[in-house]
Amino acid sequence: MKVLLVEDDAITRRMLGKVLETEGFETLAFETAEAAWETFDRESVPLVILDWMLPGISGLELCRRIRQSPNGSSCFVLMITSRDDSEDLDTVLEAGVDDYIAKPVDLKLLRIRLRIGRLQVENLLRRREAEHELARTFQLLEQNRADLLSILNEFRIGTALVNEADQVTFFSKTAEEMLGVREEDMLQKPWQAGFPFLSEQVQLVEGMAVKPPDRRSKILVVSPEGSKKSFQVEVEVGDDPRNHKRKIFFLYDVSQLNELRRQLDEKASFHDIVGKSARIRSIYQLIQDLSPLETTVLIDGETGTGKELVARAVHFSSARSKRPFIALNCAGLTESLVASQLFGHKKGAFTGAISDHKGVFEAAEEGTVFLDEIGEIPLNIQSNLLRVLENREISRVGEATTRKVNVRIISATNRDLVAMAEEGTFRKDLLYRLRVARICLPTLRERREDIPMLIDRFLVQMRSTIGKSISTVADEACGLLMAYSWPGNIRELRNAIEFAVIRCRTGRIECSDLPPEITEGSDIGAGDRSGPVRDERAEMERALEQTRGNRSRAAKILGWSRATFYRRLAEFEQK
Repeated sequence: MKVLLVEDDAITRRMLGKVLETEGFETLAFETAEAAWETFDRESVPLVILDWMLPGISGLELCRRIRQSPNGSSCFVLMITSRDDSEDLDTVLEAGVDDYIAKPVDLKLLRIRLRIGRLQVENLLRRREAEHELARTFQLLEQNRADLLSILNEFRIGTALVNEADQVTFFSKTAEEMLGVREEDMLQKPWQAGFPFLSEQVQLVEGMAVKPPDRRSKILVVSPEGSKKSFQVEVEVGDDPRNHKRKIFFLYDVSQLNELRRQLDEKASFHDIVGKSARIRSIYQLIQDLSPLETTVLIDGETGTGKELVARAVHFSSARSKRPFIALNCAGLTESLVASQLFGHKKGAFTGAISDHKGVFEAAEEGTVFLDEIGEIPLNIQSNLLRVLENREISRVGEATTRKVNVRIISATNRDLVAMAEEGTFRKDLLYRLRVARICLPTLRERREDIPMLIDRFLVQMRSTIGKSISTVADEACGLLMAYSWPGNIRELRNAIEFAVIRCRTGRIECSDLPPEITEGSDIGAGDRSGPVRDERAEMERALEQTRGNRSRAAKILGWSRATFYRRLAEFEQK
């Protein structure tokens, strides 16, 4: 890059020339402004360094001449001066100087200013080139509007031109094919009435159109239910370069792309279980290994990790898939009703038993029974459950005879059954029969790479349930979702996305749409537990002291469920 150096002091001129040479500039050095102007007038020089006080014409006057010349707006002027008070600065800026440096010249600072000048010149040149190219393009396009419309019709991107009154003035053939709407039915009508979009989709596009261009994003629009043409398009809104009140709509057909994504999702999912991390792929393989067998399975994992989904996957991959799958949450049953729910009862067996009743084992004949929260089964029922596992037979409540059942049993827990067996609150022999095969589910924080896929799946589901076409999550919001510890696992993630979708007013989820515990980093169970948890631990220890180690009674004293008490205790024992 050439640089024009104007400095009357020979020593300073040589010093500056050496600095410019080391920075890779080709230097044209002059002692007077008159000589420098003759050169600049013949050939435009992009970078000018000049002294303020020069013999004859001053540096300020030379700067004014340069700015008034045809190429003066595309060069960078750096002023060297020993005057640096505020009035002098105003004078320099009014003359058109871009930057200045005070004498004596700090060479390190000079090099920084030179690099800034080089970057600004390069940016100016690129902008002028782009402006020239854009002007030439517009000139060519204006020469024949018919050619422009013909070109737009050939694009595989649908286009529509809209005037200041939101009326459609052009609707391309590709757009006709995508949306199933004819151009003659669109012209001179408001696009909001002509485009076959749902009202909420129209509102999203309208909201995007009024945003500054650098804040706009594409909006996914899906054909309304019952429409003649099925489509999935992304709508992008641009300004007409000649009049920013007029808009250009670009329509991108993403039907095939979404179908490919769906196929990829299928490869990264198994019976509604979503993920492609190493941990979750090993779960897929284990399910496939267990599916053809009749083995009893115990699924272990924190709340919200998808234990019932895994149980369903085992069942529906097996030969029993055409037969019933019945899930029973043992924690939701009262002790008096557990036996009746599991094994059934005979008419008159107890007050309210007005007829014979089948339990889940009979109802699931030749199918699968899923016993969730198996650790909540009372001890007096555990022996009956053991008989089902060993002999495949049950006795209804109030009935002396036994009945044969043909079911597969899958159970799940978030508690430490081994510790419960040691304490005597869970039968050891039952534990050994339940956990012939085991599936240990990872927490969501242990498979964070699956979070984006889970988010995409939830967004697809919520388009139909909530009716909002939200297809993306902003990078910053995605970063918060990836960083959060997810104590409630997948269930909590789904609830968070539903919360964000309800709040979202655009086609993209932003940080402001997320629940406060994610944006503020105050998730329950995450981070430093030094404050409230120390108090909680002391309360648990006092309760155990009062009950002489009886954990069930200690849980009652604290007003907690047994499941909560055991989970908290296990967390403390791991520390």
